[in-house]
Amino acid sequence: MRLYFTILFLFSAGLLTAQTLGGQSVFNFLKLSNTPQLTALGGVNVSQTSNDIGLAFNNPAQLRPEMHTQLNVVFNDYYAGIKVYHLSCGFHHKKINTSFGGGISYFDYGNVSETDASGNILGRFSPRDWAIQLSASRQYLERWNYGMTVKFINSSYSQYKSNGIAFDAGVIYTDSSKLFSAGVLVKNLGFQIKKYADAQAEELPFDLQLGATIKLRNAPLAFSLTSQRSNRFNIRYEDTLFNIENNFTNSNQQKFSFGKLTDHLVFAATVFINSNIEAMAGYNFLRRRELNIGNSGNGLNGFSLGAGVKLGKLWFRYARSYFQSNTALNQIGLNIQLNQYFGLGKWGEKMGW
Repeated sequence: MRLYFTILFLFSAGLLTAQTLGGQSVFNFLKLSNTPQLTALGGVNVSQTSNDIGLAFNNPAQLRPEMHTQLNVVFNDYYAGIKVYHLSCGFHHKKINTSFGGGISYFDYGNVSETDASGNILGRFSPRDWAIQLSASRQYLERWNYGMTVKFINSSYSQYKSNGIAFDAGVIYTDSSKLFSAGVLVKNLGFQIKKYADAQAEELPFDLQLGATIKLRNAPLAFSLTSQRSNRFNIRYEDTLFNIENNFTNSNQQKFSFGKLTDHLVFAATVFINSNIEAMAGYNFLRRRELNIGNSGNGLNGFSLGAGVKLGKLWFRYARSYFQSNTALNQIGLNIQLNQYFGLGKWGEKMGW
């Protein structure tokens, strides 16, 4: 198992420079946060430790034995009536000392009018995106956890259909005595299996994420700093013609700017009010810059907020992330420890799990 993960990481590292990062990518819905805790932390986080299997869906290294039989159900309310559903579950096998996880994210875009090039309505169709994945994680020594995910991706827009395979691989270092953790995640390393109609093969939204979290010893606070798309320095998209027409500054004309550095960063904070209540906030620099109009600010875009409350044996979590014109998206999630309700833990022990 260790040799397997070592080979995977070496393979991933060798492809960091082989990935084509410019231009368009396919299956961009993979970039979206699947669970409220991650959304509230700015949408990108690889180091915060939590007994929330929703975070493990994002980073397989966060799978823990404590997540055995935990179920995470999430509902997202997006713009234009778009509905997103997420389901994930964990399982720990004692004999091989390995934690497993599986899940699915499903994007329902409703019913859309199908038109020809002249705008004539030919009918209606229902576009859909979904990804299903399996993960495995193990502990190394006392402070290291490593994991891998394989995901099958499917996209269907009327007669245009595509699917692909992607891999995630992560490592987390946790020092509980110093209240510190750090993580690395190689995300969406893969390829299309079937292309849209006669289109050329497109790259997946590959990402290299690095982050660290520190908890304060004398206060119920934790702070995280995460770098996204770390495999490339300049991740800005600039529409030069649009900028010239509107007298906006083209920041790509500069060889270096502090803004290009902060574009990678996502800052987050968590307040542990007590053992049953927590509050979170995040700030995504890249999201705010991309959603600003010209050189002006735009309200709270780039910010996100959230809270988690334990109700008996259930964890209820909510997140709100702000976008253009001060509009926001809401996300609701529920974590259930199934073995505390249906006796799955005792049944698993009889089966030798």
